[in-house]
Amino acid sequence: MTRLAQTAGLTDIQREIISTVRDFVDKEIIPVATALEHRDEYPTEIVEGLKELGLFGLMIPEEYGGLGESLLTYALCVEELSRGWMSVSGIINTHFIVAYMLKQHGTQEQKDTFLPRMALGEVRGAFSMSEPALGSDVSAISSRAVRDGEEYILNGQKMWLTNGGTSSLVAVLCRSDEGHPEGTAPHKSMTTFLIEKEPGFGEIKPGLTIPGKIDKMGYKGVDTTELIMDGLRIPANRVLGGTTGRGFYQMMDGVEVGRVNVAARGCGVAQRAFELGVSYAQQRQTFGKPIAQHQAIQFKLAEMATKVEAAHAMMVNAARKKDSGERNDLEAGMAKYLASEYCKEVVEDAFRIHGGYGFSKEYEIERLYREAPMLLIGEGTAEIQKMIIGRRLLEEYRFQG
Repeated sequence: MTRLAQTAGLTDIQREIISTVRDFVDKEIIPVATALEHRDEYPTEIVEGLKELGLFGLMIPEEYGGLGESLLTYALCVEELSRGWMSVSGIINTHFIVAYMLKQHGTQEQKDTFLPRMALGEVRGAFSMSEPALGSDVSAISSRAVRDGEEYILNGQKMWLTNGGTSSLVAVLCRSDEGHPEGTAPHKSMTTFLIEKEPGFGEIKPGLTIPGKIDKMGYKGVDTTELIMDGLRIPANRVLGGTTGRGFYQMMDGVEVGRVNVAARGCGVAQRAFELGVSYAQQRQTFGKPIAQHQAIQFKLAEMATKVEAAHAMMVNAARKKDSGERNDLEAGMAKYLASEYCKEVVEDAFRIHGGYGFSKEYEIERLYREAPMLLIGEGTAEIQKMIIGRRLLEEYRFQG
């Protein structure tokens, strides 16, 4: 055994891609991640490197200039990127959710317009469901879109956009009552709009403002913002798929990909925390021997490694289920829930192994300790995942009395 979280059944191409990303992480991300994170600095050079590797087009079909790879390949790459610095994986994640939604639900004109440039990283995506008073209740969305001839007028305030400032294409979920009479179920009167914009902050275009970055406890470097629409006009041909009322289903399809991504991030951060913990335990000496030789520390390392393996296995299973074309909300929910919880626990154990030094910003584990909590709430809290899992289990195990 050379390292944890090995994946069986990969093709030669998949192994080569993942090995290339791992080398990039070791050489270009890990040495600079902590310094960039402490400065809350956008990793411009790292992003350029990701472009050169073709990672922005990893899951985009070859006919649009991408690599046409699977969700599993993407998830394993995210795992490696998160092992280096979780914020880098966030730059990729929302981009791919939008690209995936375009591939699955976009009109041919929308695919032809955006996917080739997204594959090159020239157009970078962000997506937006949440609002300041919304939380996990997507049905309570208040942002509205009203038809006006060949345009829609959008009004509302969105929250927690990853890549809100650096993106140039945002998929935004709004309520659109056109063709949906009063009394229609809330999720059937939502529409996804594709907003094109220039990167930056402030009033980006008439009716669209991206305020400055939200100052966060962790997950720094990547920009997280609000998005304010005040009379924003969008051409009618920028309704995703060309038909209103399908936005909720389109977004939920994208979120399933996002949940696999968050599970992969949890796996990557947990792997890095284990690496830091097991390395430090062999260097630090107490009572005349390395602390790794104390049984209490060995027990802790054993628990950490087991959690890393279990989370990785569930993440791989969820990705493969989605790749097969099957419904994977149960598997994605389980993987996201387990991987984020285990990540928090593994990071905390590595933090404890470091003792007082774990509290110092000179040690990498301090950064991981602040990053891990974001996974507990990103793409749905643990409580939301349990609701999804519970409902799906009751569907599968319906009592026949």
